[in-house]
Amino acid sequence: MGMTVMDHSTHHSGAAHDHTAHDRTTRDRTTHDRATHDHATHDGPTPDHATHDQTTHDQATHDHAAHTAGHTHGATWGTAVKATLHCLTGCAIGEILGMVIGTALLWDNVPTMALAITLAFIFGYSFTLFAVVRAGVSLKAAIKVALAADTVSIAVMELVDNAIIALTPGAMDAHLSDGLFWSALLGGFAVAFVITTPVNKWMIGRGKGHAVVHAYH
Repeated sequence: MGMTVMDHSTHHSGAAHDHTAHDRTTRDRTTHDRATHDHATHDGPTPDHATHDQTTHDQATHDHAAHTAGHTHGATWGTAVKATLHCLTGCAIGEILGMVIGTALLWDNVPTMALAITLAFIFGYSFTLFAVVRAGVSLKAAIKVALAADTVSIAVMELVDNAIIALTPGAMDAHLSDGLFWSALLGGFAVAFVITTPVNKWMIGRGKGHAVVHAYH
């Protein structure tokens, strides 16, 4: 009779142990399933998030392209005037300096004009060059930008200005102290400005000339 009680107690303890183990296993499985579900829920939106980021990036690219297009293909007269004044300032400084040097050294008209035109290009390029370099562009790249931005504008301006001076009677032989010299020079710049401005507008409207400098402003 004592052995029967012992076996019954042992059986009862074993059953309780098995039941506890079963509950623990069930609980662990539930916890695992819940963790798996949470992980899946967390990972689930990732494609949507990536899609959202891609859409945002594409939209930003589109907006930038539209903004750039607005600056180039919609060039205004104000933009053209600013670009022309930019070139005119450099050209005037260089050309006047060349005239002063040539006259002071008693050079003939041809070498004096050659020096004036050379310095006009140098000063005209330098204004754009320094501005682009200040924006963080390397010197080599800045030189390419300056050449692309100012070459046509400076060339047209110098061609018109020197043609006016050459066609003005007595201007080539006038001295720095003569009013004729300055009136011919300044008159040439005025005519050159009027002619060069629409040229700059046409170029900027096609993404050329000073349009290449806008990215560094």
